[in-house]
Amino acid sequence: MTYDNLVKKEMLLWEKKMLKNPNMTNLLAKGFQNKVNSMVPNKVHHIITEGIKKTVKLVLFGSELMTNKPLKGAPLSLREKKVLEKTDHYKTIAIASGWGTGAGGIMLGMADFPILLSIKVKYLFEVASLYGFDVKNYKERVFILYVFQLAFSSQQSRQKVYKIIENWEQYAKSLPEKEDFFDWRSFQQEYRDYIDFAKMLQLVPGIGAVVGAYANNKLMKQLANVAMQAYRLRYFDSPFR
Repeated sequence: MTYDNLVKKEMLLWEKKMLKNPNMTNLLAKGFQNKVNSMVPNKVHHIITEGIKKTVKLVLFGSELMTNKPLKGAPLSLREKKVLEKTDHYKTIAIASGWGTGAGGIMLGMADFPILLSIKVKYLFEVASLYGFDVKNYKERVFILYVFQLAFSSQQSRQKVYKIIENWEQYAKSLPEKEDFFDWRSFQQEYRDYIDFAKMLQLVPGIGAVVGAYANNKLMKQLANVAMQAYRLRYFDSPFR
């Protein structure tokens, strides 16, 4: 079996996972996350919300992240070898951030939210370039946000976002060229609901460092898996492959 055929089999399994209906565990987890949210001070909520909003705007309009040229004329196996190398690199950075900020108490623990966001966004820019997509294109940066949203959303939301990614070329034609239309409020709420419990434990003195390192490692693995599958969909639908 060729590498490309093996990847396509993995994609079919992933698609089933993305499109399955939420089960009772998903629904109970959502309710528990809402309960955790209600116990967190408003100041913490505000800091996290503003950090996510600024990150989204940076992805849409920033230029400092657009450093790598898209990789052209390479087989998928080589692209994904490079992606896995980048994944290991960014996981190491994220783990170090979680450990260091988690060990520093509540204020440093809060600082890890925007730090981790920045690490994830930079990682996605790198992945997009390795799959051959030019992140200088505004619509490619919007795609990055949808990949991010797919990775850190409830099962209810994943079904909708997956459909957008699956039919991206058609969907992209309907996007405005330079308008800040993205629903960052829904984006940040889904993201926070997904990570809140583990990351809030990072603020607890004594266990924050271990929890921070473990949570960041797990979240980066989740993002890497979704990013690779999403860009595989794009790769097989692109003329340059």
